[in-house]
Amino acid sequence: MLEKVQIIAYNNQDYADSHKVNDPGNPFKAMINPENYSLDYKVEFTEGQGHGTSTAHQRFNFKKPDEMSFEFLFDCTGIIDNNPKESIHDDVEAFKKLLLEYDSDSHEPRFFKVIWGTFIFKGRCTALTINFKLFNSNGSPIRAVCKTTFKGSIDEQLRVATENAHSPDITHYRVVKSGETLPWLCYLVYGDSKYYMQVARVNNLVDFRNLQQGQQLFFPPIDKNSV
Repeated sequence: MLEKVQIIAYNNQDYADSHKVNDPGNPFKAMINPENYSLDYKVEFTEGQGHGTSTAHQRFNFKKPDEMSFEFLFDCTGIIDNNPKESIHDDVEAFKKLLLEYDSDSHEPRFFKVIWGTFIFKGRCTALTINFKLFNSNGSPIRAVCKTTFKGSIDEQLRVATENAHSPDITHYRVVKSGETLPWLCYLVYGDSKYYMQVARVNNLVDFRNLQQGQQLFFPPIDKNSV
């Protein structure tokens, strides 16, 4: 038997069974599996060009959350399930409510787990477009296509563990090792050695060229766009 796509709603991003949303439409199971789905990956860079250079240098800023989008067919003609109904309106409204309604417990949009076989995507719904395709004699819609977009979301502790980041946008303390120089340490922290004078000033270093092994230095957040 062909597995159907499921969308399970949660009120917490730990996606635990205890945090499943108590809703008659949860989980949602597709009437017909989508023909395809798309995954969108983006990386953000800042471009900078030094004086006298002919090319721009791209510096990594951050990786944007992954996005997933696909379309679901809703049909009440009876052609698919031999169960004709007067209108598709209630089914589409229930789907919209599940995806977009604020959760009454967390007071914020819900978290979702999209499951199709071994494929699992976790995130939040950021867009829903409903296209009504077919109507009965009194004008009620009997077929609709719902295009959904989800943006990836993971637990903050898992995100930090996954990235293992040495970000220039947060505070760092480092203990000087033998042979290390301030420009080299700035390169390790910020990805660029040119910030050594700023670091020397905030650490009140009289002679930044002679660092002492075991010395602790403070590396403040740096706004690269303002430097």
